[in-house]
This record gives sequence, structure tokens and C-alpha cells, in this order.
Amino acid sequence: MAFPPGFLDELRGRISLADLIGRRVRLARRGREYGGLCPFHNEKTPSFYVVEDKGFFHCFGCGAHGDAIGYIMRADNLDFVEAIERLAGEAGLAVPQATPQERERAQRQKTLLEALAAAAAFYEAQLWAPAGTRAREYLTARGLDEETIRRFRLGWAPGSRETGDRQALRRALSGEFPEALLLEGGLLRQPEGGGSPYDYFRSRVIFPIGDRAGRAIAFGGRTLGDEQPKYLNSPDTPLFEKGRVLYAWAAARANAARRDDAGAAPAIVVEGYMDVIALHRAGFATAVAPLGTALTEAQLQELWRLSPEPVLCFDGDAAGQRASIRALDRALPLLQPGRSLQFARLPPGQDPDDFLRSYGPLTFDQEVLRGSQPLWKTLWNEEFNAKPTDTPERRADFRARLKARIDSIRDPVVRGEFWGFLLDRFYELVRSSRLAHLKRRRPERGTPDVPPLPRDPRPTQRAMLLFDLIELPSEISPRLEQITMLDFPESDLDKLRLELLEVADIHPEMDAESAHKHLGDNGFSETIGTLCSRISNHGLAKRGYRDPVTIRAELAELFRLLGPNERSDLEAAARTFGLDPTPQNWDRLQALKERQFMEDSDSQMGS
Repeated sequence: MAFPPGFLDELRGRISLADLIGRRVRLARRGREYGGLCPFHNEKTPSFYVVEDKGFFHCFGCGAHGDAIGYIMRADNLDFVEAIERLAGEAGLAVPQATPQERERAQRQKTLLEALAAAAAFYEAQLWAPAGTRAREYLTARGLDEETIRRFRLGWAPGSRETGDRQALRRALSGEFPEALLLEGGLLRQPEGGGSPYDYFRSRVIFPIGDRAGRAIAFGGRTLGDEQPKYLNSPDTPLFEKGRVLYAWAAARANAARRDDAGAAPAIVVEGYMDVIALHRAGFATAVAPLGTALTEAQLQELWRLSPEPVLCFDGDAAGQRASIRALDRALPLLQPGRSLQFARLPPGQDPDDFLRSYGPLTFDQEVLRGSQPLWKTLWNEEFNAKPTDTPERRADFRARLKARIDSIRDPVVRGEFWGFLLDRFYELVRSSRLAHLKRRRPERGTPDVPPLPRDPRPTQRAMLLFDLIELPSEISPRLEQITMLDFPESDLDKLRLELLEVADIHPEMDAESAHKHLGDNGFSETIGTLCSRISNHGLAKRGYRDPVTIRAELAELFRLLGPNERSDLEAAARTFGLDPTPQNWDRLQALKERQFMEDSDSQMGS
């Protein structure tokens, strides 16, 4: 049933979400929010939050998210209409009458949702059963821990051509749901030549795809090998239309709404499921992904519900750059005042998951997110690099191509501002006589514009490591040898490192407060102040880095990144020379090659 928006808004306004949930969940006030144990899954540590002033709840453990209506639907197993009738009775509001057809449609949707929820539970159980061993090994090799796997409810679809078993899910659900419903929900496939339906997903890692409330409405499946297609999504169903859904939207929406003094983080759009999960795990919990297709108008509207200027961070290959430009063209007609896109660039051949493994979250934040370009600049560079602009006729063509694309913007105010802004830039280039110079610097036609290598992230990583050790001194003693082996070129940080080693040897049970007091009493106040300022400037405080579990995980990653790795230095030197072939960069590359050759030779002789 379609209720008038005004009625639903009034209903939500009359219901205190904290009071409603507090009848069954013990909630503790935490600033402007309430926290408690999630009523929808078993947990010992509270991860369930109620944000009263914004009217939503969210669980960071299982992903449950919604408003008062969604809560009643989940808690009491009611459909949409039944939940509204229940709340309206409490609020003293008369409910607009539903037609029999509308009630039937609402009940049918509930049944499909229940079938998808049962399938998600089946896939998840299979992953943790003996049949899911290979899938768990694959996910572990991709850097996922158990907590992350369970948080995203990843699963395993059994069955394969080798065993001939194609009906594991059908057998598990057929007693509870009619076969026709499982076909309608995209869980089974009907053979074209007739015969018994069989499981749509077989021998694939399963990624549940949720709706705005986080409920499973479809699945994505990935093979463990090179079988084609590598990724397979559910077919379109009454619940699911892949061009209207973004993977992890509900979790991203909850995190985007958790504002702090620095404001909400932008939505980050990547290409794949694993990229989304890697970013969430690294603290960038507003990441989403389209489902294997180019961004659609409907998905762009969903993005703008998350943030006014989402950052597109597609893979650093030619296909990824083409996808970015397609998204730009799709977004142009939809631009409105204050609503646009940003475009981030990754090094060639890398995706966000690769980049995080190579450089860590600090560098991703500084070099990729903060280095993203606004839409106008991406559009300008795309047209400017497409053809030469060294003659009046070619400049006129450049201007005409810009004008043609800007004319697709429907909003007259944005269209006028765009044209005026880019026209000023065009005349500035002409007046300064720099067009010929810029042409010489532009890559040859057909050659992709290679982004520069990120700045050396290690100074910030070293600062972060010391910062974390001060916040969690209990980690110093177990890592004495690792800390001793690290090279700290910064004299002030090196002195601080040595002092931490010394005091941890004397007071191994020291806590953060004692560590700060000891260091302050021994002349390190200024160094710690500089250290805290550097960490704060890199935007780390707003991502909750003070949690001990997160600090331990980050320390493990920092020790990995800062540990000795000559081959990484050699690869970095090779990339640097490729982008900047100076004699100094050549000498450094040859020296590293020679050193690596000698070490490899010594190793072979020793064996």
C-alpha cells in the first residue's frame, strides 16, 4: 500500500524510537545516541545504536538498520502495513485504508524477503561447514578475518559440475517455501529444455546484496578459480533490479549519518565487492559499489542520498577510467546546486584493495581521497587530452566539444555556472599563450594519463606507530625486537622510540595515562604534541582509532609496512624512474638492483 508521505512523516514524528526500542533492549545513553545489545543477533559487546534525533537504528555487528517501522517489522515479524497499523494505534493516528490488492502485494513481498533471508542463512552456514573450507581459505588469502566475514554475512554456495549436485539450496528450502517462489526470487533456475529446477548459484563465494534496510534481496557469487563468468549476480526479481541497487548501501548510509565535528565522510564508489569490504575494514565505511554494470541514474540518486559529492574510485586501468567517464556523462544531466561528483585516480593496474595492501589506509586517505578531482576538472582534462589544441581551428573544436557536453546539464543555474567557469579557464589559457607548452607536456594521443606515485607514506606511518604504542603500551613488550629493528630517520621520533623501549622494560604493565605522564616528565611533551598534531591533521581521530582491538590490528599492519622489504623498494624505484627518468633516479634504481642481485646470489650460495 502506498501511504501519503505526510502521514508517514507524522507517524515517525510521534514515535520516540528510543522509547520504542527501550521496551525490549536495555539502552545506555552515549552522547546524542543510545547503545545496547542488538536484539537481532547474539552478541556480548554492544554494537547496536539508536540515533533519536535522526530517527534510525543501526547494528554494526549484523548490519540491521531502519526506522521505527523497520524495527517493528523485524522485531514482531510484521509486514509493512501491519507495522504501520501497530504504530499508528499507539500514536493515535487513523490509518488510510488499503485495498485488498495492496495488502496482497505487501504480503507477497514479505514472503519473498523471508525466502531470501533463509537462503542467506543457508549460504552463511555452508561457509562455516566443512564444505566451505576452500572458500574460507580463499577469503583469508584475500586478507579478511572472521569478524569481517561474519559482518558482511559472506557465504558459500555448494555444488559443482564435478559432483553433479546442483540442488543443495533447493533441498534445504523446498520444505518451507514453494518452488515457484524460489524461482521468482532468483534462487533457482528453470532449464530451458524442461526438467527440474536447479540452484542458481553453485560452487561460488556468496555476497548478500541488501536493500535500504539491509535485508537480503539478491546475491553476488564469485568462483574460486578462473571459471566464467567470474562474478554472477541474481537475476532481476520483484525485489531486485540491479540498476537500482548499490552493494553495502545500508551500512554506508548508517556510517554517513554518524557525523562528528569534522562532518560526514563522503560516499566512496568502487567497482567490486572485495574493494567495498577492504575499505570498510580499513575505516572507510561509506564505500559502496554498483553491481557489475555502469552507474545508472537511479544509482546516482542513491549515492546523493549518502553525500552531496561522492568520490568515484574505480580501478587504475583503462577500463576503470572509461567507467569513470561514462559515470561523468551519466551524471551531467542530473547535476544540481551543491550536488556533484569527485574523481579519484589510482596507479595503473591497481584497485582499491591492492592499494590498501601496498600503502595502507593513511596513504589512501591522503593521496587518493584528498587528491580527488572535481567533476569540472575531470571533464576539462578529458576533452583537452583528446585532441591537439595548437591551432585556432583546434581550439574552436575544443571549445565546441566542451559546450556540447555542458549543454546536457538540465539545471539552468548549474549549466550557466559551468559554462562561465570553463570559459574563463579557456580564455586564461589563450591569453597566457600556454596552449603550445601544455600540448608538449600532454601525453601522446592514446596514452593514458599516468598519475604520480604517492608521496612516501612511511614518515606518517612511523608517527602513527609511536602514537599507537603510547595509547596501548601493553603492546611494546611483545614487540621489543620488532621495534628495535625499525629505522627511524627522524631524530625526535627515534629518541621517543628509545624512551618507550626503556620505560616498557622497567614498567611492562604501564597504561596510556602512565605513559603520557612519564614521557611528559622526561622532556617529551613537545615531541608528543607534534606527534598528536600530525596524527590529527591526517584525519585519523574521526575514524575511531582509539579502540584497542583496532589499534592492535593497525599496529600489525604498520609493522608489516615498515619492516624491511628490499624488493618493494626496488619496485618503487623502478616506477619512479619510469615516471621521472632523471640521472639520480637511474643511479638509485641501479644501486638497488645491484644490492638485490648480491643478496640473491649469497642466498643461492648458502643453500
